[in-house]
Amino acid sequence: YNRLIRPVSNNTDTVLVKLGLRLSQLIDLNLKDQILTTNVWLEHEWQDHKFQWDPTEYGGVTELYVPSEHIWLPDIVLYNNADGEYVVTTMTKAVLHHTGKVVWTPPAIFKSSCEIDVRYFPFDQQTCFMKFGSWTYDGDQIDLKHINQKLGDNKVEVGIDLREYYPSVEWDILGVPAERHEKYYPCCAEPYPDIFFNITLRRKTLFYT
Repeated sequence: YNRLIRPVSNNTDTVLVKLGLRLSQLIDLNLKDQILTTNVWLEHEWQDHKFQWDPTEYGGVTELYVPSEHIWLPDIVLYNNADGEYVVTTMTKAVLHHTGKVVWTPPAIFKSSCEIDVRYFPFDQQTCFMKFGSWTYDGDQIDLKHINQKLGDNKVEVGIDLREYYPSVEWDILGVPAERHEKYYPCCAEPYPDIFFNITLRRKTLFYT
């Protein structure tokens, strides 16, 4: 097993990576620096055919937990980062399923740039986004889809998982849609997919009155 090689049988095959975002805390929205700081889990899911096995031959074991630095990982990064930390830095374990499915959900604190409009302060709403994509692979090598995306639809109405969210004292969350985009550049014939996780916030006015 070579962790540097994409998990495909044929080099022309595409690895489908499903991406999800779980928001646990909205740490800060800095109006002056225009930076949103969030505490998240970034869900990655893909197939690695080399990790398929028959549970009946291994005492009924259906999944394994392995250090993520021992396996191939998609290099998904936050494109609109605001502090130089593009990537996840905590290398948590990945879950290998006997079907070949790999699930890796590392935690991260991301600082993303966000265009702020304070004209209506303290009655303002702000919409920020976090843009994720592969750093080195094009769309023919890694296809990127939202983990809850339906066939033929690039939009996901509830695009961020808020089940573990610890509410902010300063902001209410109004909406968290996500959308998949595909860009083409003059240099190349291949598409470059990305996923935007949007978050619309409304200031809790009582916080200032």
